[in-house]
Amino acid sequence: MKIAYETAPHPLSDARSRRPAQPRRQLPQGRQVGAGGEALGRYLNPERNRLLDDAVLRRLGGLNRNLGVVARDVAIATETLSLFVRYFLTITPPLPQAEQDAARALGRQRFEVFVAQVGRRLGSDHRLVSEVLEKIAAQNPDLFATATDDGPLKPAAPDRKPGSAQPSGNGHG
Repeated sequence: MKIAYETAPHPLSDARSRRPAQPRRQLPQGRQVGAGGEALGRYLNPERNRLLDDAVLRRLGGLNRNLGVVARDVAIATETLSLFVRYFLTITPPLPQAEQDAARALGRQRFEVFVAQVGRRLGSDHRLVSEVLEKIAAQNPDLFATATDDGPLKPAAPDRKPGSAQPSGNGHG
């Protein structure tokens, strides 16, 4: 492969004339290829970067699996919240008109406290689920213990007895 160096400065640019000459690859027909041509060549010839493509595909596969886990967690959280809201709305009786203003004021105060708690929990690494599990483990340590004598499940035994013959054909002898 022949390498040609650009030596003449561009007539309209002083900055280009101060830079060192950049090598350009010589094509068989005598034309020169710059960075765009090399990128196009790599794009059109996928065999040149097969290892890079494989690494990108592995990474995309991992990201796809992680996204699936996040989607599942969001679906669980959404279902949990919707079930709670439905339950809450089902068991909460409507308030008399005279008590509704006081209840709204109390609700706004409670909501501000709730938002502050959510902000604190999101700002820290300690999540509510971890806290609840730690409390349960401290109060009832045997709840999360597994029995050592629990063996693997055995396959179900067939209903017929080992020596009995099964009818063959259509069952008419």
